[in-house]
Amino acid sequence: MTYTRGFSELNRTDRAIAGGKGAYLGDMYQAGIPVPPGFVIIGEAFDAFLEANGLTGFCDLSKLPPEALEIDAVDALSAALRARITAAEVPRSMAGEIDSKFAHLHAPLVAVRSSATSEDGASQAWAGQLATYLDTDAPHLLANLKCCWASLFTARAISYRAEAGLLAEPIAVAVVVQAMLASKASGVAFSVHPVTENANQMVIEAGFGLGEAVVSGAITPDNYVVAKDSLEILEKTISRQTRALSHGSEGDAWHRLSAKDGRIPKLAEAKIKELARLVLKVEQHFGFPCDIEWALQDDTLFIVQCRPITTLRG
Repeated sequence: MTYTRGFSELNRTDRAIAGGKGAYLGDMYQAGIPVPPGFVIIGEAFDAFLEANGLTGFCDLSKLPPEALEIDAVDALSAALRARITAAEVPRSMAGEIDSKFAHLHAPLVAVRSSATSEDGASQAWAGQLATYLDTDAPHLLANLKCCWASLFTARAISYRAEAGLLAEPIAVAVVVQAMLASKASGVAFSVHPVTENANQMVIEAGFGLGEAVVSGAITPDNYVVAKDSLEILEKTISRQTRALSHGSEGDAWHRLSAKDGRIPKLAEAKIKELARLVLKVEQHFGFPCDIEWALQDDTLFIVQCRPITTLRG
């Protein structure tokens, strides 16, 4: 069998093998929406890895007794599961296929993102629970892949599955491997105003440097409110940014911004409108309100991730 799929081979119906992240990236790629190049290590690879290492039964949580879900017991169980997974070997044929796919990206560094194959397109129940590794080079790709697989068995993830009644449900972890961008600016965008829920307004948040700084809340981004029908910029809140996260020689590193540079709008008005048009295109393509991560490299905008907005009441 093959263990990977390029974005050109995936669409939104493939959540069962590629998870939500991978399926939506493939769908956008095929629609001509600019996404950084990449591929997905499908959920079946995770199952094959467990079977090859005799871990399938060990990782089966369907028959856990209630006492195994108590806090101390879950911590111990989680540690044992994750240790076994990260110590096991990726089968040679699988490793060779993954390494070949990496080489064809012609990218020195990639982002490695977990994507649970049970992700519900409407609820995104796993959002923020599973692991992501940025700035991954070829020698560390397989190790970070195993860490993504192991993140399905953190104490938090096990407890969530128990509370949601999912312990007996077969869940695998697909892993998205995507070229890292040297982002001049980046952030998130919501195709429907997430606070007022005004369907004719979108909100764009932007910061200098890599998007992880915005997503993690490490900086306060600019905030732009844009009318979807006219693309008029209705509100613009410029936040002073004192530091930015960027690629360094030893991975991501923070660097300080001068007071003058930190007060500059992160996106020019023309670029705000260009991004707004792209956000609108994504929403129209999927047909639902979208929560988007975006990045600006040189002068080109990319959509890094897309998921449904899950907080709207309507």
